[in-house]
Amino acid sequence: MQGSSCFILSLLLFSPIVSSLSSALSDEEASVIAEGQFSTLPENGDLPDDFEFKVDVQVECPNPRLRRAYIALQAWKNSIHSDPSNFTGNWEGPDVCSYNGVFCATALDDPNTTVVAGVDLNHADIAGYLPVELGLLKDAALLHLNSNRFCGIVPKSLSKLALLHELDISNNRFVGPFPKSVLSMPRLKYLDIRFNNFEGELPPRLFDKDLDALFLNNNWFNSYIPENLGKSPVSVVVFANNKFKGCIPSSVGNMTNTLDEIIFLKNELSGCLPTEIGQLRNTTVVDVSFNSFSGILPRTFSGLERVEFLDLSHNMLTGFVSDAVCQLPSLSNFSFAYNYFNGEGKACVPNSRKDIAVADTSNCLPDRPKQKSQKECNPVVSKPVDCSKAKCGASKPSHKESPAGRSKPPKPQPKPSPNPPKSPQPKPNPPPVVKPQPPKSAPHPPPVAKPQPPKLSPHPPPVAKPQPPNTPPVTMPSPVVHSPPPPVVVHSPPPPIYSPPPPVLHSPPLVVHSPPPVVHSLPPPTYFPPQPVVHSPPPPPRDYSPPLPVSSPPPPPPPYQDVVLPPTIGAVYASPPPPIFPGY
Repeated sequence: MQGSSCFILSLLLFSPIVSSLSSALSDEEASVIAEGQFSTLPENGDLPDDFEFKVDVQVECPNPRLRRAYIALQAWKNSIHSDPSNFTGNWEGPDVCSYNGVFCATALDDPNTTVVAGVDLNHADIAGYLPVELGLLKDAALLHLNSNRFCGIVPKSLSKLALLHELDISNNRFVGPFPKSVLSMPRLKYLDIRFNNFEGELPPRLFDKDLDALFLNNNWFNSYIPENLGKSPVSVVVFANNKFKGCIPSSVGNMTNTLDEIIFLKNELSGCLPTEIGQLRNTTVVDVSFNSFSGILPRTFSGLERVEFLDLSHNMLTGFVSDAVCQLPSLSNFSFAYNYFNGEGKACVPNSRKDIAVADTSNCLPDRPKQKSQKECNPVVSKPVDCSKAKCGASKPSHKESPAGRSKPPKPQPKPSPNPPKSPQPKPNPPPVVKPQPPKSAPHPPPVAKPQPPKLSPHPPPVAKPQPPNTPPVTMPSPVVHSPPPPVVVHSPPPPIYSPPPPVLHSPPLVVHSPPPVVHSLPPPTYFPPQPVVHSPPPPPRDYSPPLPVSSPPPPPPPYQDVVLPPTIGAVYASPPPPIFPGY
């Protein structure tokens, strides 16, 4: 468990040093593709209800549902600007079930009807955009598009995918606000939108959804974290490498029954750490490093009974680190380096125990090596923050001051920029709006009376957390995710852009079984901030459709009635780790 948690965190926050597929596309090319998408969007940006009947299909399809899928996939193919591996080369003719990356199954509501149950284009290195016609894939249970070069916005029409269970659009060039179309997907359990250029605020409704895995990391979100965070039943949630500000909502304590991993790494969060974090007795990974948290370490942290990886480094915390925290029964990696602590228990001294890795450098600890100078320590240690008077919450403060009662000590060591270079984000006529996880809790497959998608397999996109400058080697893991997609365009595609395809990422092949999101993510274990392994919840197994060779997280065993989803195998979300961008 310890190894897998650390490995997952590493994968989630630090991808192997490989060329990014998305990076092969220049900003100019991305803009051209996005403009092409905007020129094809309907007036309101959505797909008319009677659209399929207005399309003249020249071929004869087996049934009306496959006819809709044919329209969607042909529109998608026409929206592709570059397909260096000719992945969609066989997307011709009415037999859509034979198309590469397309998986068919028997409809849940009609055993005599075959439908498209999922599309997996992971690592296809395709450059293009998502056409509104994708809203016709109403029988799809999974859409995996990670590690491609899709640009533009996520169309509103995706809200029509009522049976979608897994959506992975990570490691692309999507822009705009949070894709709100995902908020209208009633069966969605696994959402991965990391490594894109989404920005703005997170809609509070996101945390009201019954998600199991939510990956938001490595975008440009710059809002407060919604106060209703604690309502989410996710087992893994990653906020890392954005620009979230304010405090961690105190409602986080309500996630105790389901939360396995939570990562706030590298944001602009501040205030005191909420005492409610100590209520997360089932959580294995907690990472709040590289922020501006102040005040003391709450005594309630001794309640983190199952935590294996705890990273408080690179903040402005003061006071004493007690033995109660350092002697937590499951703790294997603990870093409180680069803060202003001026006291630590005997069990917290590095090398005092062989069963735990501890880092305490660059604090204000007497008689310990590699500590801050007295000149650096005095301004902070002499003005302790009274957390009982400090106001911390997710709601925006009425003024631009820091939480009440918070003194302004010197900022900690400079933090490396976590986000990738921002690419131009064109604004569509009707730009779609906003919503994203993998871990221990077994996801519940959505009850649907429609065709079930092929079996999913664990996703492998971990993210490795960049090592802080001058920081002692501390290993940490990160989560991983995978996913696939399907397209069809009725409009003529813009001229193909011949941009050099990014280097090929060697990620694990997709398996037909998608494991339920569990706190075991697939990140590289480099003992720094561990990354959670995400297992996307898979729907209950049925002899209804061919397994999808895709690496994406599936939900846990609790099969729903009338839901035919791939069998639940494990709880590991294995999705290809997004490429490393300079400055991440």
